[in-house]
Amino acid sequence: MSEKFDNLPFVSVIIPCRNEEKYIERFLNSVIEQDYPKEKMEILVVDGTSNDKTREIVGRFSQKYPFVRLLDNPDKFTPFGLNIGIGKAKGEIIARMDAHAVYEKDYLSKCVRYLEEHKADNVGGIIKTLPGEDTVIAKAIALCLSHIFGAGNSYFRIGLKEPQPVDTVFGGCWRKEIFAKIGLFNEKMIRSQDLEFNLRLKESGGKIILFPDIVSYYYAQSTLLGFLGHNFLDGTWITYPLKFGVQAFSWRHLVPLVFLISLVGSFLLSFLSIFFLFIFFFFLFFYILVNLYVSFRISKRQKDFRYFFIMPVVFSVRHFPYGLGSIWGIIKVLIKR
Repeated sequence: MSEKFDNLPFVSVIIPCRNEEKYIERFLNSVIEQDYPKEKMEILVVDGTSNDKTREIVGRFSQKYPFVRLLDNPDKFTPFGLNIGIGKAKGEIIARMDAHAVYEKDYLSKCVRYLEEHKADNVGGIIKTLPGEDTVIAKAIALCLSHIFGAGNSYFRIGLKEPQPVDTVFGGCWRKEIFAKIGLFNEKMIRSQDLEFNLRLKESGGKIILFPDIVSYYYAQSTLLGFLGHNFLDGTWITYPLKFGVQAFSWRHLVPLVFLISLVGSFLLSFLSIFFLFIFFFFLFFYILVNLYVSFRISKRQKDFRYFFIMPVVFSVRHFPYGLGSIWGIIKVLIKR
């Protein structure tokens, strides 16, 4: 091994996944092409009982590259896979990656370097959202998730110019010792486990920093129906963790919930007073106007007027199912209690 690599820490890349045959090959290629020395890394793909060709593809890579390993996750869900990977990891550094993404060649090396240089406890970078397919709907969904109107102040999605302390990052890169200090991922959190973990990390005095020059590319949902379902589940897992005594959200996550409650509440109260009918139409028309304005700006930037008609629908499919999911999460908490 070259002497210049002697002082570099060993990195374990953990990838929880299930049924990712469409993306896993290009993902693995992007990790193998990292400029971090292969003698100092291992790739642990933790498969949640895939019933497509995911395991077959990973198996081919592990035969060719001895640092690629396939692990089993019989419980299927992400937090179980993460904890299995952490338990098997040999590295001083743990990097979580997503099979739905590809990564710049310097992704790992920058994560490791910034973790040390900035004395951080978790570092991550921005994601550039790509369409899952070459269709106008898929492209509109990607644009939605990259815009402040669709992603709020989620800086890892909308980008930033300078490194900044944040509440959470996409993926994450930690020293393994942090898990001994604050515990593993909460296995009750089928979704949003990263939000909950980072909340614990910050409460323990940890520092999470987002760096704009750490870059990955994420493939978004490609259909409106898939996007709708994804947003509903995301919204549900913002409020449902309250059942476990976990507050895994910040203000931006509650905006669709508050908006929807305001809209429905003012409509119902309008049967008692016409004043609330004016409030209802104010909220509704204000949302429509903002939606149309943002959509017009996007269509102008993309030089394709079709987006003026498509983006309002995509933004609505982002906001309303998310808000409904958050309401459903609260209902589930109350029913269980």
